[in-house]
Amino acid sequence: MASARTAPGAASARTTGWDGRRRPWSVPAAVALVLLGVFATGAGLGRAAGPFEWATRPAERAAAAVDDAPRPAVGRPVSLRVPAIRVSAPVGPVGQAADGSIAVPPLSAAAETGWYDRSVIPGEPGRAVIVGHVDTRDGPAVFYDLGRLRAGDRIEVTRADGDVAVFAVDSVEHFGKDELPADRVYGDDGPPELRLITCGGAWVGGRTGYADNVIAFATLLPPDPRQPR
Repeated sequence: MASARTAPGAASARTTGWDGRRRPWSVPAAVALVLLGVFATGAGLGRAAGPFEWATRPAERAAAAVDDAPRPAVGRPVSLRVPAIRVSAPVGPVGQAADGSIAVPPLSAAAETGWYDRSVIPGEPGRAVIVGHVDTRDGPAVFYDLGRLRAGDRIEVTRADGDVAVFAVDSVEHFGKDELPADRVYGDDGPPELRLITCGGAWVGGRTGYADNVIAFATLLPPDPRQPR
């Protein structure tokens, strides 16, 4: 396993290793992400509560992307820090909405983020997924500045077991609603990686909302040798 361990309840955690046009905040439409739907049953991309949807893709690729069962609570992420964009936010588990798409935190909790509990635990092999709103009708939300991240910026995810998984940003990319790179976003194979996802691009309104989605791709850093073992 890639992350270093500390005993639960240890006094100190050990580390493991917008641009575009904004929507007018007076518009009353809810801002939400729409992500991959039910994987194990082979459904494509669904629609979460809100005006955004991503295009469907072949069912066999969706079925292979991520396990359908929620991950164990031990080690789940509880907080997220992204110093470069001044994000320090709680992380709560989000599952699937009634239509099979990924749920997101409610707009009343737009300063919080959601870890998709059918993705891997941050710091474990595979790609962990954390989602957040970009804004609401009242103003900026937790991932408003996600598009400003640059390669090398650090992301720290504190877990319920006391570990802190530290990632470095590889890239931040915009994708049209019909261009979701699902194989790069989901899956429990490969090295430990993290995906932060929100909406972005130009505000076009209607059922589309923002034209794009913004994804920060990050890779787990090696353990810090200065940390006690």
